[in-house]
Amino acid sequence: MQFAHMIRRTVETVLVCLMSAMVALTFADVIGRRLFGTPIFGAHDLTEHLMGLLVFTGLPLVTLAAMHLKVDLFDKCLLHPRFAWWLKMTTLVTAMVFAVMAWTLLGKAMNAATFSEVSQGLNIPRAPLYGWMAACAALTALAALYTAFAPPISNAHDQEELL
Repeated sequence: MQFAHMIRRTVETVLVCLMSAMVALTFADVIGRRLFGTPIFGAHDLTEHLMGLLVFTGLPLVTLAAMHLKVDLFDKCLLHPRFAWWLKMTTLVTAMVFAVMAWTLLGKAMNAATFSEVSQGLNIPRAPLYGWMAACAALTALAALYTAFAPPISNAHDQEELL
């Protein structure tokens, strides 16, 4: 479990760095645009790539901790022990959706590599980004399968505070 904790901390650190880079880039671009009339060239391309990396890198961790955004209108009914099958079924459907997403993104990565697809402004190759997104979606599918049959992996700081 120590190794899993180390991996989690490393991924969380990478996510913080990605988010900080996005904030710094957006801040510098807005300041340059508003004060000096000169935006950062390619800021849109970089923001697109950073956003894709940020979202897909975080998905496996969110799924393992079962911290997805949830609407709890029917929790009183559906969290009853006799509806445990419902929770398993929705988790398995989630795993299937992410598996299909991984497969689709893998195809997109292979097409992007074949056609040398690049971003519009900076000509950043898209195939590695799509490949990373496919790998993260596949890991998310595995994480969803894990949470279907085992309790979510979470730390004390993941728990919601009660009012």
